[in-house]
Amino acid sequence: RTVKGTKRDAEALLVQLLSQRDSGVDVLPGKLTLGDYLERWLADYVEPNLAPKTVRSYTDIVRRHLTPALGSIPLSKLRPQHLQTYYARALRQGRLDGKGALSPNSVLHHHRALRAALRQAVKLQVIVQNPCDAVQPPRLERVEMKALSPQEARQLLTAADNTSYGPLIRTALMTGLRQGELLGLRWSDLDLDAGVLRVQQTVQWLPRQGFVFRPPKTAKGRRSLPLSPETVQTLRQARLGQVQERLQLGPSYQDFDLVFATATGAPIDPSNLRKAWLSIVETADIEYLSFHGLRHSHASLLMQQGVNPKVVSERLGHSGIGITLETYSHILPGIQEEAVARLDDLLKGAGSV
Repeated sequence: RTVKGTKRDAEALLVQLLSQRDSGVDVLPGKLTLGDYLERWLADYVEPNLAPKTVRSYTDIVRRHLTPALGSIPLSKLRPQHLQTYYARALRQGRLDGKGALSPNSVLHHHRALRAALRQAVKLQVIVQNPCDAVQPPRLERVEMKALSPQEARQLLTAADNTSYGPLIRTALMTGLRQGELLGLRWSDLDLDAGVLRVQQTVQWLPRQGFVFRPPKTAKGRRSLPLSPETVQTLRQARLGQVQERLQLGPSYQDFDLVFATATGAPIDPSNLRKAWLSIVETADIEYLSFHGLRHSHASLLMQQGVNPKVVSERLGHSGIGITLETYSHILPGIQEEAVARLDDLLKGAGSV
């Protein structure tokens, strides 16, 4: 290696290279930039191992934000200060259209993507330390999710039952499944006699790839859920209607074995579901909430009924109960007050100690 500088600079580089050699870390060519490495990471690790939606998200972050801002920096010279400066700039004027700042949550996603990429570089012994570990990223802004009240839930189900999406919306509210889990649900994943639903796959629609079926990302995502008798009855009726559609179409019916499908058997396009959802919410005359709000409503209604948060966590497929408690902490104070009142009622009439 040629050093342009003083003898002290050369000695410092020698110490660094010897340290890298002794620790088993590859000595990087000085021209390998962060941008070059991130492209290798996308091709060698992200695309083969992660879900298509995650691949698209990481690719957008890398190519639209990280590489333009930091990509020219040699990977061996990347320092925490580079990242801290990037985060600060993004929070001031990070939007691609030049119209202001990125949200703290968006910048936090950038930090997490870069940290994952550089963590892989450490594992591969390409760099010694991850610069992201020494950086203070923006804090996640927690937004309290809108959830339905019992009355609003009844109004919504009444409005949905007058559409072809009624079984889907009722199942979503009664199980808390994610949209991809619902749209990927197969009849083979159901045991209606036992009243059990098993989450075995999800489906995503991607612009270039179309519908992509995958197993759940985590072991917690693969779960079995007991179904209420009314939900079982709703699904039986949906099954009967689907069989009739299949008989009418004959060979042109696309059999994906999906519980919730179009009239031809194909997966439901999320954009069509969104249009129908907006119409149903308007008909129900309730305050707007997203389709994902059905998942939050399921959890909120269960916890308001005093269901153990551990049970709620398992139904939602959370990786741990901590996520459930943090997400629905705003419900807990009312539950605690009700619990104390019940205990007081239980012990009324007992003599004073």
